[in-house]
Amino acid sequence: MSFDLWQWVLAVVAALAIGLAKTGIGGLGMLAVVIFANLMPAKAASGVVLPMLVFADVVAVLAYRRHAQWKLLWKLFPWTAAGVVAGYLAMGRIDDRQASLMIGFIVLALLGLHLWRRRKGGELAEHGAWLAPVIGILAGYTTLVANAAGPLMAIYLLAMRLPKMEYMGTGAVYFMVMNLFKVPFMMDLGLVNAASFAFNLWLAPAVLAGALLGKVILRKIDQRLFENIALGLAGAAGLKLLF
Repeated sequence: MSFDLWQWVLAVVAALAIGLAKTGIGGLGMLAVVIFANLMPAKAASGVVLPMLVFADVVAVLAYRRHAQWKLLWKLFPWTAAGVVAGYLAMGRIDDRQASLMIGFIVLALLGLHLWRRRKGGELAEHGAWLAPVIGILAGYTTLVANAAGPLMAIYLLAMRLPKMEYMGTGAVYFMVMNLFKVPFMMDLGLVNAASFAFNLWLAPAVLAGALLGKVILRKIDQRLFENIALGLAGAAGLKLLF
């Protein structure tokens, strides 16, 4: 891919953000999505980001896998698979402008959900059997279209009132399985290919650095301030995708 220097700098920042998001600073995930969606056509960006997500997922699983709560994961996986298939069918029928608009709306909607969750103190009211199917389908659809299922998974895990380490371990395994499941669909759409994978190799060191750095700085930085900055930038970039 032919980028100017400032575009490469933004790409490296986004790759670092992907790594950081997987090891504790989740608000950066959407920022990475919208940076890449502004650097290249929206549909191509979804394919470019996916291998970096998988790489970061593997690092996160290695760090937190022993804390995963599999009983919660099995409730989500079938519904998530259905959502991925729905997203695959949608992506094959829209152009880049429509994808850009869709990603912009999804990012802003998920930002709204994220802020609502924080206002409620990180917990949902009483929930029933509907929660896993709804979250699973929406997460599968949004992750295929926009790689932006993080806030939905946060809502689900926080509703389950998981301790910090169980939260991290369950989320890490979920996203690794989900993102690996997406790969054949994205390859069939032509969005993961030799050129995009080569681009990923250039950025892989930044993803790894972000994942390792996230574990270190999470204990030292005010996460609320850091997340507010990330969410503000993601919101601004999401608006840019709409106009």
